[in-house]
Amino acid sequence: MRPQTHEAPRRVVPGPATTDPKRPTPYGGGAPRRVRTTSLSMALALLLSAAAVLIGAGTANAGSYQYWGYYSWSNGKWAFATKGPAQTTPANGSVEGWRFAITGAKPRPPRADGDFAAICRHTKAKPGKKRVAVVIDPGLPSEAPTGDTAGKPHGACALVATSASGAEVLNAVAHTRISKGLVCGIDGYPSTGCADSVKASPPKTADAAVTLALPKAPHRAVAPSSDSGTPWTGMVIVVLILAALGGGGLWMARSRARS
Repeated sequence: MRPQTHEAPRRVVPGPATTDPKRPTPYGGGAPRRVRTTSLSMALALLLSAAAVLIGAGTANAGSYQYWGYYSWSNGKWAFATKGPAQTTPANGSVEGWRFAITGAKPRPPRADGDFAAICRHTKAKPGKKRVAVVIDPGLPSEAPTGDTAGKPHGACALVATSASGAEVLNAVAHTRISKGLVCGIDGYPSTGCADSVKASPPKTADAAVTLALPKAPHRAVAPSSDSGTPWTGMVIVVLILAALGGGGLWMARSRARS
């Protein structure tokens, strides 16, 4: 499964050790109370400073992941899926989303809305089947792995069995590259790698919305018109009539000459 958390690993920093009042202090146990309080304050400050350094270092070294995120469209917005596509059964009329991106603390959903009516307008419903719209967003060109080029965000409509899972819905509209149950590539992008950890961080600004390329109406071959052969047929008939008339005229002329 893909990474289930977007938070950087947390390091547990030990707190200050409990001071035993019976244990002799470096000051012989007879030092004034003010000195002992000051020493504890300094020790606590040092520990807090160390904790801040460790937490900062942990966040910086945690890095980010680059992978295809799985989302569902609900109540007018994208929600990060809590289960994998193989464990999800989308309903008829629902919208699934896939987005390739560098992801850190916050998920980065597809940059286009999940408009079921627009995506599935050319796919007719059939008994025993369900229609599920799919939004595939390869992400920003600047985040494409070396040697790969991000395609354009587009929509597709899957007509599948009512029991089909999210994975089967995706396979119905795209070619997938799977490794250890994880969707590593969609339609050949990216060509290599799978949920790799990267040093780059997600952009600080929010992703701008994009226009989704929608499926086109299926091309239907136009049957040749029944009148397409009429001009040639008429010409042939005219030629035959003229030939018959010419032959008849020649025969009459010969008959007269003989008479």
